[in-house]
Amino acid sequence: MVYDNQRVLIIDKVHPLIPEELTAHGYTCDFFPDYGREELLRIIDQYVGVVVRSRIRLDKEFLSKATKLKFVGRIGSGLENIDVTYAREKGIVCLNSPEGNRDAVAEHALGMLLSLMNHLNRADREVRSGQWIREGNRGTEIKGKTIGIIGYGNTGSAFAQRLKGFEADVISYDKYKTGYADGNTRETTLNEIFDSADILSLHVPLTEETTFMVDATLLSRFRKPIWLINTSRGKVVRTSDLVKALKPGKVVGAALDVLEYEASSFEALAQDLPDDFRALMEAGNVILTPHIAGWTQESNIRLAKVLIDKILNLFSVPF
Repeated sequence: MVYDNQRVLIIDKVHPLIPEELTAHGYTCDFFPDYGREELLRIIDQYVGVVVRSRIRLDKEFLSKATKLKFVGRIGSGLENIDVTYAREKGIVCLNSPEGNRDAVAEHALGMLLSLMNHLNRADREVRSGQWIREGNRGTEIKGKTIGIIGYGNTGSAFAQRLKGFEADVISYDKYKTGYADGNTRETTLNEIFDSADILSLHVPLTEETTFMVDATLLSRFRKPIWLINTSRGKVVRTSDLVKALKPGKVVGAALDVLEYEASSFEALAQDLPDDFRALMEAGNVILTPHIAGWTQESNIRLAKVLIDKILNLFSVPF
């Protein structure tokens, strides 16, 4: 069924392709960048669709007022800002577009790993300050290492594909998938990852189950010191436990594109940074980026196209 001339509320800034294509297929798209939650609550009952990133939480209160809503389109992968269970109870279809930025995330994770293991960020700073330190920046090769991937969905599988030419042993564990070995990874257990991994890369959604999944207990189970990469969600890793594991070398180094503190205004944090975050900032074996792993020129377009395709296919409209 096509909802001709029905209205779609775009809550966050999106690629212009989204309103252009939806409008071309009979929808009316509204975007009110200055509206906060209360203003949006007052008008949400007028819309059959919502397109969102993460500015507003679509919780039970919000969705209960969305009496005409047929779909929510999340640009990106994570649905943690949407009460998916309640949405399904109301017959609201929740769509996302993890296929759109999986390549960007995979390349970013690989870039962070190479920079971390070869001290590229630190060496660059040193040369710029007039220091020429070679022995202190002797790197470590990926070849011959065992790389454990937890979560073998879109980004986990794309990361494994990027590693294929490095002659590493890529193993993976996904609690909710089996039989997915694709020539780029060997499907295994968590215990084998704990026993064998030199490098751990996280590719899981943020759920109650994965919140602070990487804590002191989990890190203590690794037989060898590990490099840690997190391009999933910040709260998958307990920062305080990571900082403690970095000090004795249990974690050799960490590459973090996401931070536990992202739920808060980072501008506010800048005036009163948590001690654990200060420790990450000061550590020479930690690389930090501001949640940009999936943030490329190409993924910006691809995320839009994937979501448009899903919205239109939902109502049997050819794209």
